[in-house]
Formats: sequence, structure tokens, C-alpha cells
Amino acid sequence: MAETAILSAAAGGSDAATGRRLRGLLLVAIPVFLVGWLILYPILSAIVSTLFVAGPDGLAFSTATYRFFFADPYSRANLALTLWTTGICAILLLLVGLPIALYLRFSTSRFADLVQSLAIFPMFVPSVILSYALIRTIGPNGTVDILLNALGLPKLPSPYLTPWGPVIGLVWDNLPLTVLMLTAGLSGISTASIEAARDIGAGPLRVFWHIILPRMGNSILVTISFTVLGIFSAFTLPYVLGPASPEMMGPFMLRTFTDLYDPLNAKTQAVISFVFCLFFGLFYVWSIARNQKSQSR
Repeated sequence: MAETAILSAAAGGSDAATGRRLRGLLLVAIPVFLVGWLILYPILSAIVSTLFVAGPDGLAFSTATYRFFFADPYSRANLALTLWTTGICAILLLLVGLPIALYLRFSTSRFADLVQSLAIFPMFVPSVILSYALIRTIGPNGTVDILLNALGLPKLPSPYLTPWGPVIGLVWDNLPLTVLMLTAGLSGISTASIEAARDIGAGPLRVFWHIILPRMGNSILVTISFTVLGIFSAFTLPYVLGPASPEMMGPFMLRTFTDLYDPLNAKTQAVISFVFCLFFGLFYVWSIARNQKSQSR
């Protein structure tokens, strides 16, 4: 009887574990299906349609559109401008966001609440409104020019419709996410370890370099890779604030499709953008895996 009861209990436990696994697989199946349907399928369809082009004898394998893209100086200039804007924005976001995150993590004053509110405020402003605000502020005859004129100072060159226009807008637009992610990474650093370092005579720079920075390296990698993905694929701010030539990949794809009515080359530009975003995405996955591995130790 005892053996029968043990076997029944073991069978019941096995059925319960199987049921939990099935429920888990069903829960995972829905987002996996949506990712495959809404993201992977359009990407694969675009790749296939740019490599198998209709000709006089039917569909034929061809890399002509990719060879045209990399042989065209204007296309290469647009890709270079996109990579330049992405790199500059990533550096500026780290230089601006990290001091703010450090202040929010270790400050106990009420002024920190005001700083946090101002830092995350752009998160609640749509990109179109943000673009209009920047045009009215730093554009020709904007607020900055009016103030300089009132003070009797000469005009400054406006970054509007230059490569620095999208940089300013993208840094402002992505600053809230950068600050929040860096602050979350700093929350894992204990105050006791910093106070212990201060007790033995370590200054602020030494504490930052030897205590804080090594423990938030993974957070910085995740933040950079996550923000870079959004900046590389940005459209509204580069379209409104950026120059007409060269232009970032988002406006370039739209103009190729609508103004030139060339869907094949527009899809080729999209596939090339996918490849660069895939590289940044793999870097993001590697950063997440590295972070989880370090936390499990």
C-alpha cells in the first residue's frame, strides 16, 4: 500500500510539473508568435524581395541593389551620417546622463526631486512637440537669438537643419530613458561599501573609479546598446530638425519610397538598417547575458 501511495504521489507530481511546463510554453508562445509575425516575417520578406528581383525571365537572384547602395556616394554619406549621429548621441547621453544618475542616487536633498522631474520630463513630450520647441528655441529668430539681440550680442550659428539639430533633439528625447536605466543600475551599489571607502580616505573620484564604475559597467553597456537602437532608427527628429542632404536613414528611406517611388531601393536601405540594428541588438543581448551571469555569481 505504501509503495502504491508513493507511486501515485510521484505520478501526480509529474503530471503537475508537465502542466506547469505546458502553461509556461503557452504563455511564451504568444509573444514568440507576435515577434515572428510582426518583426521577423517582414524582415525576411524584405531580404528575399531585394535578392530575388523580377526580370524578363522571371525571378532571378541579384545583388544589384546592394552594389548600387554601396557604390552610390549619396547613400554612403547618409549611412555615415546615421552612424555619426548615433555615436555622438550615445557619447553625449552617457556624459550627461551619468552625472544626473549619480546625483539622484546619492543625494538626499529635496532638490533631487526637481532634478529628477526635469530629467524625465521629455519622456512625456511627443517628438513632434519637442521638435517644434527646439525650432522655436534654437532656430533662426528663436528665443536664443532674441535674448542675444536684447543683450547686444551677435547671433550664434543655429544648429537647426544641420547635423547637430537631430543630435540635440535625440539627446534630449533619450535622456529620460538613459537616466532611469543608469539610476536602476546604481541602485544595486550599496551605500555601506561607499562609506567604507570614504572612511579609509578615498576621495570622490577614487570612489567612483574603484567602487562605482566597476559595479555598473554592465548597466552602462545595456543603456548604450538600448538607446543606440532607438537613435539609429529615429525618424521624426532627424526629419524635422536635420539637413536635407545628407540625411539619416529613416528620412532617406521615406523619400526614396514616396518621392522617387522606388520601393526596391527603399527596401534595400531598410535591410541594411536591419543589419546594423541586428549588430546593436546582439550587443544588447550579450550585455544582458553578461549582466545576469555576473549577478548569479
